[in-house]
Amino acid sequence: MAAMELGDTVSLKLLIDVKRQKVLFAEAGKNFVDFLFTLLSLPIGTVIRLLSKGGMVGSFGKLYESIENLDYTYIQPTLNKDILLKPKAPVDGPNILKLTNNVESSARKELYLCSYPNNYSKSHPYVTENPNEKCPSCSFPMNLRTTYVGQPTTTEATSGYVKGVVTYMIMDDLEVKPMSTISSITMLNRFNIKDVGALEEKVVELGMDEGVKLLKESLQSKSVLTNVFLEKKAGFCTFSC
Repeated sequence: MAAMELGDTVSLKLLIDVKRQKVLFAEAGKNFVDFLFTLLSLPIGTVIRLLSKGGMVGSFGKLYESIENLDYTYIQPTLNKDILLKPKAPVDGPNILKLTNNVESSARKELYLCSYPNNYSKSHPYVTENPNEKCPSCSFPMNLRTTYVGQPTTTEATSGYVKGVVTYMIMDDLEVKPMSTISSITMLNRFNIKDVGALEEKVVELGMDEGVKLLKESLQSKSVLTNVFLEKKAGFCTFSC
């Protein structure tokens, strides 16, 4: 999977129960599933930044704002508030839709070695993220910047989280499973669909706006695809009908 540029979208096909105005499930490829799995790797601080503090469910928004407003007088001298406000994802996953463009990349860490002349870490093999640290061996400042080398660029066949050789079925509540004819029939029976004429297929595009909305809906709803891609119409029940 080639890296997606800012503004790119991901396509998926929805199967909609027109009568109830509800998405039964979606058919999608590797890109969309990789996007969904990427959401699980986002730190809480990143999620709050993406949704905005006011858009968060519960009290995390206020907690985030408290850290923003807390004067550095009260913070441990060796710490930076960005560790909490702009955390680095623990896993370098695919940045579908550039969702984490404004998030610090874990592949761009600034690391420092002992600055003792001609040392180059041969006899003092220590590394730190804090340039104010002292070398445990000689007490020289550890402010000699070095380069962090991340994982090598993956090929199309191995990038992301899932393989691209199959189509995936994504339920309205974001349950993901491989797509097959049998699984499609099973789902129609599960939803007690008697008249396939009442179903409609619709191809939609997931862009940055829809991606952020999907993230928010996934935290508070079990009808995520319905709420993101279908316009609510008066007289329709989209949740329990």
